[in-house]
Amino acid sequence: MKKTIYLLLLVALIITSCKTEKEDLTYKGIEAPVAKKIAKELTIHDDTRIDNYFWMRLSDEQKNAETPDEQTQDVLDYLAAENEYLDKAMSHTKDLQTKLYDEIVGRIKKDDASVPVNNRGYSYYTRYVKGDDYPLYCRKKLEDNSKEEIMLDVPELAKGYSYYGVGRRSVSPNNNIIGYGIDTLSRRKYNIYFKNLSTGELLNDILKNTTGSAVWANDNKTVFYSTKDPTTLRSNKIFKHVLGTEQADDELVYEEKDETFATGVFKSQSQEYLMIYSSQTLSTEYRYLNANTPDGQWKIIQPREKNLEYGVGHYKDHFYIRTNLNAKNFKIVKTPINATTKEHWVDVIPHREDVLVGGIDFFNDYLVVSERINGLSTIRVKPWDGSKEHYIQFNDPAYLVYPTDNLDFNTKILRYNYTSLTTPNSTYDYNMETKEQVLLKEQEVLDPNFSSENYTSERINVTARDGAKVPMSLVYRKGTKKSADTPLLLYSYGSYGSNSEPTFSSVRLSLLDRGFIYAVAHIRGGQDLGRDWYENGKLLKKKNTFTDFIDCGEYLVKEGYTSSDHLYALGGSAGGLLMGAVLNMKPELWNGVVAAVPFVDVVSTMLDETIPLTTFEFDEWGNPKIKTYYEYMKSYSPYDNVEAKDYPNILVTTGYWDSQVQYWEPAKWTAKLRELKTDDNLLILDCNMETGHGGASGRFEKYKRTALNYAFMLDLENISE
Repeated sequence: MKKTIYLLLLVALIITSCKTEKEDLTYKGIEAPVAKKIAKELTIHDDTRIDNYFWMRLSDEQKNAETPDEQTQDVLDYLAAENEYLDKAMSHTKDLQTKLYDEIVGRIKKDDASVPVNNRGYSYYTRYVKGDDYPLYCRKKLEDNSKEEIMLDVPELAKGYSYYGVGRRSVSPNNNIIGYGIDTLSRRKYNIYFKNLSTGELLNDILKNTTGSAVWANDNKTVFYSTKDPTTLRSNKIFKHVLGTEQADDELVYEEKDETFATGVFKSQSQEYLMIYSSQTLSTEYRYLNANTPDGQWKIIQPREKNLEYGVGHYKDHFYIRTNLNAKNFKIVKTPINATTKEHWVDVIPHREDVLVGGIDFFNDYLVVSERINGLSTIRVKPWDGSKEHYIQFNDPAYLVYPTDNLDFNTKILRYNYTSLTTPNSTYDYNMETKEQVLLKEQEVLDPNFSSENYTSERINVTARDGAKVPMSLVYRKGTKKSADTPLLLYSYGSYGSNSEPTFSSVRLSLLDRGFIYAVAHIRGGQDLGRDWYENGKLLKKKNTFTDFIDCGEYLVKEGYTSSDHLYALGGSAGGLLMGAVLNMKPELWNGVVAAVPFVDVVSTMLDETIPLTTFEFDEWGNPKIKTYYEYMKSYSPYDNVEAKDYPNILVTTGYWDSQVQYWEPAKWTAKLRELKTDDNLLILDCNMETGHGGASGRFEKYKRTALNYAFMLDLENISE
């Protein structure tokens, strides 16, 4: 089907070229696409909005049809025209884009391999072969002179596909069979396959329309998996499958009927229990089953309650639970396996007002807790015997640290990842008893001139308009001057409690080495400073997210880091909503904005419960069927607030197969901006007809869009090399 769409797009592109191509095209003289207008009235709460570009929305059936109907062809023609305009408007940067792409890819080790992880007698790792876009998933027995086993040869599997996404891989407890998910449409709908690792033979079992993960019971033949609603893509059912049987015969063990919840299944770190979770923004519920009895009855740990969130782990004869019960920033409690409801919960790590409790990892002698203090991640090591606990110490002003791949229960060694704005991603083994640590691997940057010592980072606090102190992390090459002529890129996300972390990027060096400062605004809507930070950046307080970002931008100008003539903004998905909002609220602050897969048609999307994620996110954005939320959403929704005024230079990106933010949102927004804006600045839309929300699946292909993003900003700075 994608091949058909590609051919149709080529035809549309040729037709459009014949209509619009001019001789001796220059940047200012290129004719931009003008989308047709068909007025659509959208009425609710006695309020009518007119959407002139509603016609750009196609159903999945229309997109997948072999022969496009008239509306589909109109959409394809418009997207083709936008892509052609993009190519012409940026044609003078082609050499720069190529140079940037070569730089970015050139810094990446082509034959790289991950740090091996030991589990059940094997060492598991991922490696790349030079020239391949996809990895090999491998293992070796923990024996001398053992041979490598290639479990999945993804370069071979991906041949013939324009997109090839691999989901979770899970090996049976007896080490003989691997289950793995494959998505070839970029819609995050996976088929799960099973492979005999002894013979290399694919089993006949294929589980379709899943979330991409098979969870093994301890009998080595039973797996549990989740499927998606075919329309909304909500994960709503858990099935049990026995190898050698048909999927049609699989037992439905749980169905989540509340459309505001999604469900999934996993196995405890102890490997003793299977867990089904149901979750939404403000509530969770868990069920458990002994992994040795896959035909047994699932039991609820604690029935769901509004505003009660919890997550479950297992250690010996207790479940350990991270919960917000009387604890806004969460705490750790434990409860006996035979008495799991909240009245039996006993504090292990009490709630603290100034510390956000994150995940927990279990070892035979230690409990490891991820926490966030003063906006920075930390690792706390707590011995089970009651002896003195401690925190692992770090020195960078801004960084990210987290435990990873700790599968061995009977060890004193904690494995963690560390990175900062100046430190490449590093993997350590840390002895929790002696406090000694060993660096196992630091991300290689294949540039003979690279050194972390060439760069410096800062952590500052910006006073927002309501008095809140908003942290901001910055990095730049030593020698870069802070001045009104210095280009600066400001990034953030600011939704779902997801933090905008101060991490290293070898890709970003292409900006830093050309004189850019890069800044991360830790704005409300994330939970960098605890749960209140999140609560004050959602629902009827969502505008704090936008004003925090603007206040950070204005601070950078006021303090002389840059000026509005050289200030850029970047955000994607819900961060694209952030871009759309600040463009409407303060367009004169930015010289250029990159909005990646932006969620910009907020009201219409949240009113349509057939669109993926809508019902699941009422507690994040509000339900516009309630008038209060409708009016508030409408007051900031980027698409609904485009006006006849000057806007800065704007690059918008999307994917035709995006299931998270449908392509028509950025397409409509671009058309409306082009209709109403009063400036002569550049507005371009890049619609990739092969990909979805996450972009290209290959290791290198995705950097072509990064090169475009960077070339867009560098060109505005008159930097051509």
